[in-house]
Amino acid sequence: MVKSEVEIEGIVFEKIIDAREIKEIVSKTAEKIKRDYEDKEVIFLVVLNGAFVFASDLLREYDTPCCTYFIKVSSYDGMQSTNNVKVIGLPDDLKGKNVVLIEDIVDSGLTMQKLLELLREKEVTSVEICTLFFKPENFKGNYNIKYIGKNIEHDFIVGYGLDLNNKGRNLSCVYQRKK
Repeated sequence: MVKSEVEIEGIVFEKIIDAREIKEIVSKTAEKIKRDYEDKEVIFLVVLNGAFVFASDLLREYDTPCCTYFIKVSSYDGMQSTNNVKVIGLPDDLKGKNVVLIEDIVDSGLTMQKLLELLREKEVTSVEICTLFFKPENFKGNYNIKYIGKNIEHDFIVGYGLDLNNKGRNLSCVYQRKK
């Protein structure tokens, strides 16, 4: 049974997006990417840890042969961004490739800014960002996000891969800190 509220580390979160809505968002996003890359090879770079659930569902919906790599990017400590981005596992063989970054959430955009800089250094042909959630109120980046699943408010969320100190990723719905 799906709960309407969950408690993680003493913080109560209430359900804001159910599993059905998430599935619809994922399907529509995959269709857009398939249309855009219909005759092109694409490499997906999945940003761990948060995007693993979204990427898994998205790539099953994509159902076209593609390359997938997993990269580890960290910029959070608890519920706060540290503004210090660390990247591990970025492939070397990306020159001339079409890349789609799969992210769970774009908040300030600083993490993606760093990844875009690194990919430009690798001389990719194209790079697009695909994020399940986007917080436009917080965004400080100077780039376009082509594939946005859903815009959300400025508050902390957990579930469907998103976490609070590595807890809550397994929840099938998305929960926001209760006000």
